[in-house]
Amino acid sequence: MERYLVLEDGTIFQGTAFGADRLTIGEVVFTTGMTGYQEAVTDQSYAGQILVFTNPLIGNYGVNLDDCESIQPGCCGVVCHELARVASNWRQQGSFADFLKQMNIPGISGIDTRALTKRLRVAGTMRGKLTATKQAAKDSLAELKQVEPTSNLTPKVSTLRPYPNPGTRRNVVVVDFGLKHSILRELAKRGCNTIVMPYNSTASEILQLHPDGVLLSNGPGNPKALPQVLGMIRQIQAKLPLFGICLGHQLFALANGADTFKMKFGHRGFNHPVKEIATGRIFFTSQNHGYAVDPSSIDSSVLNVTHTEINDGTVEGLHHKAYPAFSVQFHPDAAPGPHDAMAIFDDFMQMIDLRKEERNAEEN
Repeated sequence: MERYLVLEDGTIFQGTAFGADRLTIGEVVFTTGMTGYQEAVTDQSYAGQILVFTNPLIGNYGVNLDDCESIQPGCCGVVCHELARVASNWRQQGSFADFLKQMNIPGISGIDTRALTKRLRVAGTMRGKLTATKQAAKDSLAELKQVEPTSNLTPKVSTLRPYPNPGTRRNVVVVDFGLKHSILRELAKRGCNTIVMPYNSTASEILQLHPDGVLLSNGPGNPKALPQVLGMIRQIQAKLPLFGICLGHQLFALANGADTFKMKFGHRGFNHPVKEIATGRIFFTSQNHGYAVDPSSIDSSVLNVTHTEINDGTVEGLHHKAYPAFSVQFHPDAAPGPHDAMAIFDDFMQMIDLRKEERNAEEN
């Protein structure tokens, strides 16, 4: 069955339909990862987006429940050059096409993804639509030019109620802006007793849980669409160790007077080199974001820049000068991706332990 992808600049790609049988509109973005298609599709940071895989073949190792990063992904559609006809892996529990159908996500294969990616790199991220006919694709141009992209997607992907991820050691609250399950797995490995809270939780609601530290999760959309959380961040960082990842990093920056901007085509994939300024070490990192912190807006008396991206110099890490609070733009949980930066979770644990020791000393 034919399917068409039309971009807002009028470009139309013809391919073969797979996955869910429905039409969709979304922001067309590309990822450079060679594997991890299941983790990418279930990453809530892709909510509202049509995801283009630059690797020419996907689906060859199937899917399994263990590698899902969310239960109900918000990804709008999938684009690939070739969908594997046969999947083979000892862990697989089904095919990628069947998985997309179950998740109600449409896909298109058989198109020139290299040409599509080049167009997005030159023109920047564009809106697109998957249609069933070429005429419908042509008729969609006016609609695509009029539709404004949704900037505040967090309410659609955040949990509505608090829930636990039990452990026995440190008490950590995770504020869910579109949480990846791999973050919870990394906290569990370190024995954390974690409570996941909705994105709009207040500082008082968080502090009532007596956490040892607070983590601001990743998520989709424009960080400026969440001005109501900035006051919460300012209150929490003054009282507890705080760690922000991806969208959490951008919100941490906004809460401390910095600004953010939309990138031309963003960072998506897990081959992004990042430099740790203090040591000069280079990490290869997993990333998924379309916004970044404006380096010229950072008040150096408030925040230190700790990491930068090698290729374009964007800000990849911040540390507060007065409080035990820091953030990174990349994903140290790396699902999928290299584990170069995994130790950043240990840095957060050490920060929590040091703060607990200081408080115990004050009480005694």
